[in-house]
Amino acid sequence: LLPDKSVSPAQDWESKALGVEPVVTLYHWDLPQALQDAFGGWASPVLPGLFRDYAELCFRHFGGQVRYWHGYGTGRLPPACGEARAWATWRLSFQQAHAKVWHLYNDHFRPAQRGKVSIALSSHWIKPQHMTEKNIKECQKSLDFVLGWFAKPVFIDGDYPESMRSNLSSLLPEFSEAEKKYIKGTADFFALSFGATLSFQLLDSHMKFQQLESISLRQLLYWINSEYNNPQIFIVENSWFVSGTTKKDDAKYIYYLKKFIMETLKAIRYDGVNVFGYTVWSLLDGFEWHRGYSIRRGLFYVDFQSHDKKLMPKSSVLFYQKLIEKNGFPPLPENQPIEGIFPCGFAWGIVDNYIQVNTTPAQFLDSSVYVWDVHQTKQLIKVDGVYASKRKRHCVDFAAIRLQISLLQEMHVTHFHFSLKWSLILPLGNLSLINHTLVHYYQCFASELLRVNITPVVALWQPMIENQELPVSLAKYGAWENTETVQAFVEYARFCFTSLGDHVKFWITMNEPSVKNLTYTAGHNLLKAHAKVWRLYDKEFRRSQKGKISIALQADWVEPACPFSRNDQEVADRILEFDLGWLAEPIFGNGDYPEVMRAWLHRRNSIDLYNFHLPYFSEDEKKLIQGSFDFFALSHYTTTLVGSEKEDAVKYDHYLEVQMISDITWLHSPSRAAVVPWGLRKLLKWVKSKYGNVPIYVMANGIDDDQNMVHDKLRVYYIQNYINEALKAYTLDDVNLQGYFVYSFNDKTAPKYGLYSYVANQYEPKPSLKHYREIIGNNGFPGPETPDLLCPEEVASCANCHFFRTRKSLLAFISFVFVAFIVTIFFITYYSKRKAQHVQLAVF
Repeated sequence: LLPDKSVSPAQDWESKALGVEPVVTLYHWDLPQALQDAFGGWASPVLPGLFRDYAELCFRHFGGQVRYWHGYGTGRLPPACGEARAWATWRLSFQQAHAKVWHLYNDHFRPAQRGKVSIALSSHWIKPQHMTEKNIKECQKSLDFVLGWFAKPVFIDGDYPESMRSNLSSLLPEFSEAEKKYIKGTADFFALSFGATLSFQLLDSHMKFQQLESISLRQLLYWINSEYNNPQIFIVENSWFVSGTTKKDDAKYIYYLKKFIMETLKAIRYDGVNVFGYTVWSLLDGFEWHRGYSIRRGLFYVDFQSHDKKLMPKSSVLFYQKLIEKNGFPPLPENQPIEGIFPCGFAWGIVDNYIQVNTTPAQFLDSSVYVWDVHQTKQLIKVDGVYASKRKRHCVDFAAIRLQISLLQEMHVTHFHFSLKWSLILPLGNLSLINHTLVHYYQCFASELLRVNITPVVALWQPMIENQELPVSLAKYGAWENTETVQAFVEYARFCFTSLGDHVKFWITMNEPSVKNLTYTAGHNLLKAHAKVWRLYDKEFRRSQKGKISIALQADWVEPACPFSRNDQEVADRILEFDLGWLAEPIFGNGDYPEVMRAWLHRRNSIDLYNFHLPYFSEDEKKLIQGSFDFFALSHYTTTLVGSEKEDAVKYDHYLEVQMISDITWLHSPSRAAVVPWGLRKLLKWVKSKYGNVPIYVMANGIDDDQNMVHDKLRVYYIQNYINEALKAYTLDDVNLQGYFVYSFNDKTAPKYGLYSYVANQYEPKPSLKHYREIIGNNGFPGPETPDLLCPEEVASCANCHFFRTRKSLLAFISFVFVAFIVTIFFITYYSKRKAQHVQLAVF
């Protein structure tokens, strides 16, 4: 407007006609070069008067259309103003200029124009490294030096913060009482700028006072509200940034924007902060002072290489547009909890990766004879050469089993899922060496579960870090890369079915094989091993044992980071196929790998000269694998976001061309696992849409916690909401859901995941256990209008009935012989008595 201190023609604005309220910045670090050259910029006492004249011109020309005016007062200083004393002089001059402009508007323009004037102040947020009084004071000092320098004189008392006076007494000018009165109150609202550049990247390190920066806008708003007497706050600049290479799908920008606006809403709703406006920075991509064109902040993409600087709306435009339409984040109907119950016979379970095995012999199994030395050693002394008769082992000899069973009974679960240890049962990988003691322990554990009406759900193999939990001889020679492991697994499964099949009717061949650590060859052999074991059980054991068997697969739900982006949706579909479809499609689908996988790997091999070889099944192998299931066992823990635009190299998968994104507004566990209940429902619907009305068990679902948290609130929330989403899948989406298992049993075997804590050799139930028990007792979430479900009483299964069922003919023969024997004895006795009576009569 005034490049050479003279008036330039100004055009009228059309924003009012569009229904958009103009919020006008008088000054944004754009001092005319002529004033810098002539007077040395803001260090000159002449500048406040010139700035007042400039403001008066703007008020006269545009005041009829503008209700909100402000200028920028903090941030990195221009060149030649970095020296401390010059800095203080510059700020004083700027504060005087602001005060002159406010009084000008207040005295001459406010009555007619009815607008508001303020100064935009930029700030960071800071939190103490440690919660000590000293560190808290250092945080206060940091905010005083960055924000309070301008804010306290304007909003409180016309003078600088006391912490600044104490540390910079020789540099800060003194205000007269008249000056204090003139500056105090010269703002009609608190204009706040909070973002990556002014608030963080350009913040001098010494301004942090060795404390920790934070992007918590909500806490900053609360602090401003408390520190400056509950002012009206207008957020005039806020956003984050994305890489300069990001074009349309700016997911990272969206989720930072979502976080900041959510925190603003929380400050209003929960903290009573008076925020009346919010402004995104910025409308278009532009040149950034600190980083040039290497980052982008605009809602619209600008092609800087094109002649006409072509514009293209980003995904963040649609996100912000929808947010404005809804005026925030109203609850979505599909995310509201529902009332209802699960069907009769629904499996309520708990998971333990591996049960605690303690095969130490009980004292009753020792056949030696001892005497008590009551006079000298006061100990038992073994008597050599004297032995008592040995007795057979009994399940009651294992004290560890009794403890675990009692803990499970307290939970009221109907099913307990655990894995066998292949490497310990068959240490050499074959039947040449069998750990009979361990097998007997497993038999006892399963039979004791049945005794208390808990169904054992047993996995034959679960991969662990060390040797993948394979026998050493198999792990040493290629593990699942070696086809000999397939046959070894079949023989191992046959042994388990024979040894444990009388007690176990619910089998898992392989529990959560990790596709992240699986080669394509290993996955190929793993599928064949599973299918052979399923066919073995189906052919040789199902008829007599009457059990069911399948594989348990793990999958997170994968959501497109930009919900409006077709590219992101394609990425999400691709990841689901690689994560779940890889092993599920051959079994539950068409007998072969997903077409998406084959097409993608073919493309990657042709472009990058890689050799990602996905093996082919023969027709016989397809028939072997396809349909080798009785149910779909699914483990699910969290949801991930994926995008197509490369933003963060650390979280970018070049192989699958996918960018992992975090929604920082989601609730997270201490290990940073996102709590996203609706992801479970979406995953269950996806399985149904892909593989039909197959019976589904959620075989594991859980979250870690902070072991120092007494109330266990996160897990209570997690279990409540994930089970409710499972109920929605069952009742609203008609998913054939048969059971739900919480992960995990206790903290001893799965630290931080258990429903029982384990401290000082003692198990203590957490609040989440009691909450889960209540849900089990109600069979879901019944409401006043939920109809009663009359379920027949379940008859406890007999652990030893297999012996009698398989020997019916023999039992019938023995029964006949026994009855015949009784009848014979009866007649012999009867006729013997009659003969004796006849003899007596003959004598008389």
